[in-house]
Amino acid sequence: MVNFVGAGCGAVDLITVRGMKLLQNADVIIYAGSLVNPELLEFAKSTCEIHNSAYMTLDDVISVIEEAEHFGKMTVRLHTGDPSLYGAIREQIDRLEALNIPYEICPGVSSFCGAAAALRAEYTLPDVSQTVIITRRSGRTKVPEKESIQNLASHGATMVVFLSTGMLKELSKELIEGGYSPDTPSAIVYKASWEDEKVCRCTVGNLAQTAEANGIKKTALICVGNFLGNDYSLSKLYDKTFETEFRKAKL
Repeated sequence: MVNFVGAGCGAVDLITVRGMKLLQNADVIIYAGSLVNPELLEFAKSTCEIHNSAYMTLDDVISVIEEAEHFGKMTVRLHTGDPSLYGAIREQIDRLEALNIPYEICPGVSSFCGAAAALRAEYTLPDVSQTVIITRRSGRTKVPEKESIQNLASHGATMVVFLSTGMLKELSKELIEGGYSPDTPSAIVYKASWEDEKVCRCTVGNLAQTAEANGIKKTALICVGNFLGNDYSLSKLYDKTFETEFRKAKL
C-alpha cells in the first residue's frame, strides 16, 4: 500500500491526525525534501527507510515503491501542502495503477490556506470577491495560454500565485495588463506557518521591489486582490433580517 500524504504548509502541527498516524506506521517514507519540514520525519519509527525525492526521478520513486511492495511494506509518499496542488501525483498514480499497487490519498493543509491565516484575511468577502484563482506564472514549465496571468486577472477575483516569486517584475506587468490597477492590495507570504514566516504587504505595482527589499527569492505565495482592503459588505449568514432554515428573521 502507498499513502500519498499532505504534509501541510510548514508547521509540524498542521499535518492532519491521519497523516501523522500514517507517518508513524510507515515502513518507507519518500518525502519532498526541498519543501517539506524535515521535523515531520521525527514521527517515523526507527526502522523506517527514508528517501528524499528532491534527488530522485519518477522512475527512482517508483522503483523504491516497487521494492517496498515486494517485501509487504507500507510506503508514505509525503508531499508538501495538499498533494492535489502542484504535487505531480497523477503521474505517480498512473504508474501505480499499471503495476496494480494499491494507494490512498490523505489531504493536507495547502499553503494558500496558511497564507490566508498569516494575513489574517478572508479570501471571499461579500461584494469584493467570491472566487479564488489558484495559479502560477508560465516559466520553464508552461501553462495553457487560456490560463495566462493576463486572462485570469481580467476577472478581478482574489488570486493566489504559486511558484512565481522569481518572476515578480513580469508577474506585476501581466497582472496590470490583465486589469488589476497598480495600487491593488497585494502581499508576499514567505514560508507560511514556518518559524521564519514573513508577511510583506504591498501593491501589484511594487511586488518586485518589496521582494527584493525583504530578500525573498523563493518559497513564497503572491496574494492579490481587494480582499486585502477594508471595503466589503457584511454577510447575509448572520444578518438578523435574513431568514434561514435554522433562524427566523428579526425585523
